[in-house]
Amino acid sequence: MKGIVTDTSGNGLPEATVMLLLPKDSSLINFGRAAKDGSFEFKNLKRISYLLKISYVGYLPYQHQVIPNDGEVTNLGKLGMKFLNQDLYEVVIKTARAPLSIRGDTVEYDPRAFKVPPGATVEDLLRKLPGMQVDADGNIKAQGETVKRVTVDGKRFFGDDPKMATKNLPAEAINKVQVFNGKTEQAKATGVDDGKREKTVNLELKDSHKKGGFGKAIAGVGSDSRLEGKVSYNRFDDKQQFSVLGFGNNTNQSGIARNDYQDFKGSQSFNWGDDGDFGFGGGNRFSSDGESITIQPNWGGNNSQGFTKNWAGGGNYNFDTKKTKVSASYFYNSTDALTNVMSSRDNFLNNTTYKSTDVNKTSAFSGNHRPSLRIEKVLDSLNTIVLISNSRINNGDSDYDSFQQYYRSGDTLSNRSTINNSSLYNSFAMSNLLLYRHKFKKKGRNFAASIGYNINNSDGSSNQNSMNEFFLDPTQNSTIRQQNKTKSDRNQLKGSLSYIEPFAKKFSWETFYNFSLRKDKVDRNVFDVKDSGLEPNQLLTRYYTNEINYNRIGTSVRYSNNGLNISIGGAAQQFDLKGKFAQDQTSVDITKVNRTYFKVVPSVSLNYDLKRNRYLYMEYMQGIQEPSIKDLQPVVDNSNPLNIVVGNPNLTPELRHNIYGGYQFFNPASFTYLFVNAQYNYYVDQIVYNKTIDANLVTTTKPMNVTGGFNYGSSIGVSYPLIKTKLTMGLNTGFNLSQNPIYINNVINKTKTDSYNFGTRLDFTPSDIFTFYTNAYWNIANTSYSINTSQNQKVLSANYSGDMNIKLPKEIYFNAKLNFNTYANNQFGFSQKQPILNLSVARIVLKNKRGEIRFTANDVFKRNLGITQNATSNYYSETRVRTLSRYYMLSFTYNMRGMSASVKRSNGF
Repeated sequence: MKGIVTDTSGNGLPEATVMLLLPKDSSLINFGRAAKDGSFEFKNLKRISYLLKISYVGYLPYQHQVIPNDGEVTNLGKLGMKFLNQDLYEVVIKTARAPLSIRGDTVEYDPRAFKVPPGATVEDLLRKLPGMQVDADGNIKAQGETVKRVTVDGKRFFGDDPKMATKNLPAEAINKVQVFNGKTEQAKATGVDDGKREKTVNLELKDSHKKGGFGKAIAGVGSDSRLEGKVSYNRFDDKQQFSVLGFGNNTNQSGIARNDYQDFKGSQSFNWGDDGDFGFGGGNRFSSDGESITIQPNWGGNNSQGFTKNWAGGGNYNFDTKKTKVSASYFYNSTDALTNVMSSRDNFLNNTTYKSTDVNKTSAFSGNHRPSLRIEKVLDSLNTIVLISNSRINNGDSDYDSFQQYYRSGDTLSNRSTINNSSLYNSFAMSNLLLYRHKFKKKGRNFAASIGYNINNSDGSSNQNSMNEFFLDPTQNSTIRQQNKTKSDRNQLKGSLSYIEPFAKKFSWETFYNFSLRKDKVDRNVFDVKDSGLEPNQLLTRYYTNEINYNRIGTSVRYSNNGLNISIGGAAQQFDLKGKFAQDQTSVDITKVNRTYFKVVPSVSLNYDLKRNRYLYMEYMQGIQEPSIKDLQPVVDNSNPLNIVVGNPNLTPELRHNIYGGYQFFNPASFTYLFVNAQYNYYVDQIVYNKTIDANLVTTTKPMNVTGGFNYGSSIGVSYPLIKTKLTMGLNTGFNLSQNPIYINNVINKTKTDSYNFGTRLDFTPSDIFTFYTNAYWNIANTSYSINTSQNQKVLSANYSGDMNIKLPKEIYFNAKLNFNTYANNQFGFSQKQPILNLSVARIVLKNKRGEIRFTANDVFKRNLGITQNATSNYYSETRVRTLSRYYMLSFTYNMRGMSASVKRSNGF
């Protein structure tokens, strides 16, 4: 079938969107874009009746039912489109919607043209859309690129993780799905296009769903006393959102699942570009050297290692108007974990090898209170302020028992240790940021300032008990009984300034300044437990203070014209490190450390929009990382007496040279995409952890600077529809070569790893009652050592996965999910095959399909053995963890909004 799209005067309309649909249900059969002269054609069509739809910006959409003639070609001739004027606008809104339209780099889908079962989620809908992919974990790709954000009606509705909106919103609520390349947050704030793009999906809600509430309650009981429950409810309108969430389980749903967390956080919980640090370089400028105080859920699923009991709950409120945005939340979560581990390790020295084994058990509790507040106020069209405050109040305890044995010359026992440690801790952290942005009346001229104050305080105590036997030299036998009390206080003041000036039509100039002053104080008191009482241990007790002052000033010039964006800049940055170390606070013998590090770092970037959905990009940058306070502290950690850790106050900052680039192409007519990229990293004064092993096989680990580490690699990927909207194939391949140098017994060991991979994907979505997703991935890794080359090894690994969904009669839904991993190491004769199969069947019940009864069989073959292998710079290890394996669960779900179940990937409920 062919034809020519024209206007009323007969002139061809280039790149018009042309679609063939089935008249009975308007489902999409084929689609494409007209050529520059307006011509189009569809090949290999069945001889049946079709609905032809054509759309073009500014014209009334064309719609006509076509019955193919008896010949091989049905020529429709010239198809004239009428110019869209105001009188026809209302008709277009009501009757002329097309399944999809393409305007530049924006693809807009009408969900009604892509059939999904009642109650399906947005994730299920996205799998049906041409050019979209959703993997087993819910990660989204559009046109071959990872989706960076998902917005709802243009708002950041579910935070910084795109898949959470797609997993929790019903497909029935969506009026349009728009996919486009969004500008970065800094480009939006300054008005200066930096040439960088972030793949964005916007979900436009139906008017009927822009107000109201929804939620669900789940209760499940399973074999081996497994229990789970969850309740959530959300209510929102154009200005406000209120959310509550609570759950508990003993099925290794540890922490909080990301979808629960993002449901809970809601609109405006995260905002890109709100870190208050200006200029190029991102996190490579300096480290915070501290744990994040935002909520850090465990994103693992049912197969997390060990056994955990989990409880969580909280509330969230959002208020959003054009000038004021407020987000406040409180959340508590706790995890009680039990872990049993058996591990063995082959350790490589210069010319010899020794073995070690470890059988240990850990019982740990952690509880976290996390309040947060964010306020954004638009003062006027030129001025905006943002206030962000996040806090964490944490407490926990742990008990650790371990039995370790070391062997030399085969099976000759050299030494062994029995360890019984316990600890208690409490901590408080708070991060505050005030950000001010000012846009001048001159377009592109922009000023921004930020000031932040962070606190991170903790105190804890531990008991260390061990018996250590050395069979080669029994005089070294020892018994350790110690108490350790540590109090740590940290305060940080930081600030940043930025000014951007467009000095020509195509040029802009940015000047920025970054400042940080951090102070740390640690009081560590160690006591030996004697029969007569506690006796201070002078060797391990330490009191120290550290002060790190960071200053950076930089500038860059940017050229932007006709899709070409080039930036060249540099920055001078200086670290001033001051430290005082003493045995205790009253000691007169004080060691001082005063060091200054100065470096000028360049930055070069190129982003080129070649039009017609083709992009070229490249960037070179130097990143500097100062040593962490933990690594600088001259403190001995003997919690494991066979593996001693000590700091190094003589460390210098690490410098990393990084260059990467690539090309990507997307054909919106055929929905074929291609990407090619490459990257290279080289390290100067890299901070690595070097090891010294004495005659008794006691390892002392100390950080030091080493130059010569590198890695480089490349990857290529392509995806194309074999049958449009029904069957899509993807192929990818790549390699990565790396070298990591460290010292072992004062001899440098360069570990080289050459890795090569290949993968393929097949998405089969023929209808709303059957979907099948498959993936296969193969990798070969060759690891070689510059010392003890006899331990060189080759590792072959593969992963095969499939996810099948079937809708059966009488509202019954079946899901089968298989994940099959293989692993083989030729050096150690290890070969492992691990098939994990999960099955579930669900039945929709109750009036308005509000209920669901689901039976789930997890790890049907009982092969979740918790076995992992690892090859590093000087050892090969194998670990076995007792973990939750096969169990069965019967659950009931009540949907408070009447959303029914769907053919979708199983989440275990």
